[in-house]
Amino acid sequence: MQLRRFESENRQLKRELKGKKSKQRIIGQSARMRSVFKMIDKIAATPATILINGESGTGKELVARAIHDRSQRAGGSFVGINCGAIPETLLESELFGHVKGSFTGADRDHDGFCQQASGGTIFLDEIGEMPQSTQVKLLRMLQEREVIPVGSTVPTKVDLRVIAATNRDLEAEVANGNFRTDLYFRLNVIPLDLPALRERIDDIPLLVDHFLRRCLPEEYKGNLGSIVDEDAMLALQGYDWPGNVRELENVI
Repeated sequence: MQLRRFESENRQLKRELKGKKSKQRIIGQSARMRSVFKMIDKIAATPATILINGESGTGKELVARAIHDRSQRAGGSFVGINCGAIPETLLESELFGHVKGSFTGADRDHDGFCQQASGGTIFLDEIGEMPQSTQVKLLRMLQEREVIPVGSTVPTKVDLRVIAATNRDLEAEVANGNFRTDLYFRLNVIPLDLPALRERIDDIPLLVDHFLRRCLPEEYKGNLGSIVDEDAMLALQGYDWPGNVRELENVI
């Protein structure tokens, strides 16, 4: 019993350490970001499905990884997939796998992302881009916690946590008939809204410093203040940043 208790405490300490490291990668001290960090701490320990809402470039995958790293599943895999980057004809096979001979070129059985994430977390980025035909199968996976690979009739059990993200207004997509209502409510168990960069301009100096340290030669890193003067920083804070943190990184 004592050994079991020590093992449990060790796992918990490892999760906390990993979680602290992952949160450090998310740069921000503004009130909006402190609120996000508190939310991450609250929801990480739950098994609930999470829907992260935010504009493109706001760091949705970083937040998803931070949630995974602080969860009970931190020892498992974190598997990320961009639903808009995979052709519709391949998305079902990539998500749920396929069996040998199910289509031309399927020369062996293939585990999909859901099977690969079993024991861990699957991150479905840009979930609003998912076609309706795949939405139906994803809904079944969320309800039954099992998948049926393409070309098979035998379901495979999966044990995973689902975190989805979108830069679209999914409620509007549901109203327009582009996204299934039942799937939306299955995904939107705990919503987490990420602020745009223009809504947290106090964090811009921190982000600028972070990106400069990453891209500058070592000899310049001792005096970053001389590289970005006050007028330049005011200009950066006065810009709208439609591409958010990703655009700022590219500019730096």
